[in-house]
Amino acid sequence: MGQIERRGTDPCPCGSGESLDGCCGPYLAGAPAPTAEALMRARYTAYTAADMDFIERSTHSRSRAAFNRESALEWAEQSEWRGLEILGAVGGGEGDSEGTVEFIATYVRDGETVDHHEIASFRREDDAWAFVDGRITSRPFRRDRPKTGRNDPCPCGSGKKYKKCCGQA
Repeated sequence: MGQIERRGTDPCPCGSGESLDGCCGPYLAGAPAPTAEALMRARYTAYTAADMDFIERSTHSRSRAAFNRESALEWAEQSEWRGLEILGAVGGGEGDSEGTVEFIATYVRDGETVDHHEIASFRREDDAWAFVDGRITSRPFRRDRPKTGRNDPCPCGSGKKYKKCCGQA
């Protein structure tokens, strides 16, 4: 496992369907994310690459003291990241100062698949979004139908692949 070397033309690990350069790459390189969701996607991508510099840099200054870099690095390197699903966002837009993003990050560690379901809080700091904290939710997540894959037909009935229709972020 460990850090994966990626090229900018590779698909972005956050699952947006865009290339890394067209999605999270600019934020990882230092550009400010326009929304809390965009920062959440970039943080997931940073975990897949074990980029703790970005994780620390994108954590709100009031929360940084609680950030355990060694533990986060171990988690990132010992996990096989399988995908990110954004369940919803409240606030966190370009004109907002606070927001939350509910997501499920799926990974495999020690042979066990884990669906990490969290509600993450974000706040603007110095005109940039920053992660404040996350609350792991115990609310069970159950799909009412199988998960639609990127290359599956879109469930809306358009006849297009999901990634080219409703799956575009």
